[in-house]
Amino acid sequence: MKNILVTGGAGFIGSHLVRLLVNKYPNYHIYNMDVLTYAGNLENLKDIEAKENYTFIKCNICDVQKVNQVFEKFQIDSVIHLAAESHVDRSIKDPFSFAQTNIMGTLNLLQAAKEYWNENFSNKLFYHVSTDEVYGSLGEGGFFTEKTAYDPHSPYSASKASSDHFVRAFADTYGLPTVISNCSNNYGSYQFPEKLIPLFIYNIVNNKRLPVYGKGENVRDWLFVKDHASAIDVIFHKGKLGDTYNIGGFNEWKNIDLIKVIIKTVDRLLGREEGTSDKLITYVKDRAGHDFRYAIDATKLKNELGWEPSLQFEEGIEKTVKWYLENKQWMINITSGDYQEYYNNQYNYHLWLLIELAHQKSK
Repeated sequence: MKNILVTGGAGFIGSHLVRLLVNKYPNYHIYNMDVLTYAGNLENLKDIEAKENYTFIKCNICDVQKVNQVFEKFQIDSVIHLAAESHVDRSIKDPFSFAQTNIMGTLNLLQAAKEYWNENFSNKLFYHVSTDEVYGSLGEGGFFTEKTAYDPHSPYSASKASSDHFVRAFADTYGLPTVISNCSNNYGSYQFPEKLIPLFIYNIVNNKRLPVYGKGENVRDWLFVKDHASAIDVIFHKGKLGDTYNIGGFNEWKNIDLIKVIIKTVDRLLGREEGTSDKLITYVKDRAGHDFRYAIDATKLKNELGWEPSLQFEEGIEKTVKWYLENKQWMINITSGDYQEYYNNQYNYHLWLLIELAHQKSK
């Protein structure tokens, strides 16, 4: 029986990974450690919460004493570390929180693993899940590879780059068995609505404006979240110790083109004429340090470990839109007054009326 600690397992990517591991490996016990901030939600895992090989632990990765207790009490022999502050806009407003969680939290986990395993590293692994944003920005051509030099531009990407360096330092200095993956932008079900795709789906449904930074010409590579979870599974079991793997969807889209695909899909599924919601597009001032283009070269992962994405973007976005349209109650439950205030401050207008609807239903 392996005892695997998944940090951030109640979040967007983490919940998909926890579900996959719990269902696929009944001989593993999955310990989901999450502090349940605004983006962590146990509703994401209601379908597996009663499984015998699943345990939830509420714990902040910055709490040194409790993290050490978790390793000792549950005899943790592997870590898959996803817990992080992850939204660039939030990092610009509050860089200190990102440094605390993403750097010091990761360092706490590394130290706890090193001390508990006590140089008995056989069949142990510390897997750190990171982002392609550590590489900086690309021009019109080229791709990020595992050899690309780090060049972070935002407080978020700087904090993740630092955490990556600490993981490698623990491998080089103490011999800790580690592996790192850097992924492109994820999309899919259970994503908190500060992110572009779920935000725009619900704004389109409710005829609210669609805030587009700058001219909408920034380019991102999009990865279906279930494909990301399957890649983590492959790397966890087959990855070479001390190595790094890029995970990408081979799906580059300009933001404005992506938004128009979302509009067409939502309009069609709602029975509207496709393109009806184009009028909702509203260009807003570009954010500070907005990288122009991200594009992942995932060839190494494909050639060495045999992984490749299962879906192209159009198919994935269809599944995603349908999920959000069929799970409006999830949005009502997850959205809080704190998020409404954040959204208003960020974009200077109201999100949609789900908060009001939630209050009405509770009366």
